[in-house]
Amino acid sequence: MLALIKSFGLKGLDGFPVQAEIDMHSGMPTYDIVGLADTAVKESKERVRSAMKNSGYQYPVASVVINLAPADVKKEGSLYDLPIAIGLLSASKQIPYDSLKKAIVLGELSLNGEVRKVNGLLPMIITAVQQGETTFVIPKANCDEVSFIEGAKIYAVDTLTQAVEFLTNQIEIQPLAIRSWQSDVQSNHSDNDFKYIKGQFAAKRAMEIAVAGGHNIIMIGPPGAGKTMLARAVPSIMPSLTFEEALEVAKIHSVSGQLDGFIYERPFRTPHHSSTMVALTGGGNKARPGEISLAHNGVLFLDELPEYNRHTLETLRQPLEDGVITVARNAVSVTYPADFMLVASMNPCPCGNYGSATMECKCTASQIHKYLNKLSGPLLDRIDIHIEVDNVTYDQLQVDDLSESSQVIRERVNNARSIQLERLSASGRRCNAQMTPADINKYCKLDTQSLNLLKDSFEKLNLTARAYNRILKVARTIADLDGSENIAVKHVAESLQFRMLDRKYRV
Repeated sequence: MLALIKSFGLKGLDGFPVQAEIDMHSGMPTYDIVGLADTAVKESKERVRSAMKNSGYQYPVASVVINLAPADVKKEGSLYDLPIAIGLLSASKQIPYDSLKKAIVLGELSLNGEVRKVNGLLPMIITAVQQGETTFVIPKANCDEVSFIEGAKIYAVDTLTQAVEFLTNQIEIQPLAIRSWQSDVQSNHSDNDFKYIKGQFAAKRAMEIAVAGGHNIIMIGPPGAGKTMLARAVPSIMPSLTFEEALEVAKIHSVSGQLDGFIYERPFRTPHHSSTMVALTGGGNKARPGEISLAHNGVLFLDELPEYNRHTLETLRQPLEDGVITVARNAVSVTYPADFMLVASMNPCPCGNYGSATMECKCTASQIHKYLNKLSGPLLDRIDIHIEVDNVTYDQLQVDDLSESSQVIRERVNNARSIQLERLSASGRRCNAQMTPADINKYCKLDTQSLNLLKDSFEKLNLTARAYNRILKVARTIADLDGSENIAVKHVAESLQFRMLDRKYRV
């Protein structure tokens, strides 16, 4: 007998329909899976066999052929265990095929018949709903990530027996209630608040500007100056995630297997400097997303930037410019979003004290030159703000009064972001860092005094055209924080102050 059970597969961040076709007839007991199944799918035989037996069902002694259609698209993962088991029970006439509910079935089976969590469920169900599917049977462990999807009746099951009884109308299960996004938004940055950071007023101002415009920023300073603490406080002043942004982030984390519940806060990723290029940009045999995609709509913090492999850092140039990364492998090419805010930190030299107002540098000019040359000019050009962070004095540490809180700064950031969103929404962009050359030409008009200042700086600092555009973007953000419709000379002057690597560290 032939049984057909609907399921779904995953390619990148998009799902595609899969139909598990189970054909069973008398003959030598065999078990064949066709349809470009990977190892995890082929190993379903033993999981399904034990799950069926331990759930009180008979494993059929027959010639079994399972086809996962379409046959020319690779199927990966253990999510086909449950539909295969349902199909085997139906094909062996242990459950009536004609009375089965029409539903998309997804889930991994344990040996005792429990239905386990699967990765990538969120993007699969979103795609399925877009294609007109309405009914889904999923593992209960995946409930949190899919409970915001409208237009779907999602039934969560714990065991194979429960799934069978529900699909054959023996028991009733209530579909998951659709949760409201606003009522579930949570935020807790109490441990990393700007009010606990002593001194560093210039650095905190730079961070505020960077977050307000979505600009990339690098901090240069000696060890112990507070660079990491500043970076970890960045999420506390970032605008809250919108539902659309949270859904984008949740889809990426679901595919990578790192989604536990849903996403309520902007990601903050801190890969170690020993991370490989694949770990950072994505790839591997299954073309999974890397750290830059996991940081989408959030922050990617690279501490001690020169310690990263130079070739690995160079791969950041394209996603920093385009906001996406295309991972191409032998038989698959997948494009993942990678629109993140880069926050980087570095020492100015091997000993860390070059340029310090309080410490003496013991490095030679050639050592400093070699150290700074670990970072290429094209990469630094893509970082909008360069800020120097020096050591905090003893008197600053002894001040009892707390600094300005992250909540106060966040309000100013939200106001600036609202201005940018209103200005750029027609073009689909959300912040000044995403402005195109056409946007810069339209929204970054300068008066004569500002033009003269920018011209002198361009020639003296030997800036590139990309650096010129980024100075204008930062100036536009500073003007937005001031509530100014036009960019004034003071905004341009402050923006130029954030080209520290162009002005001071050319050796």
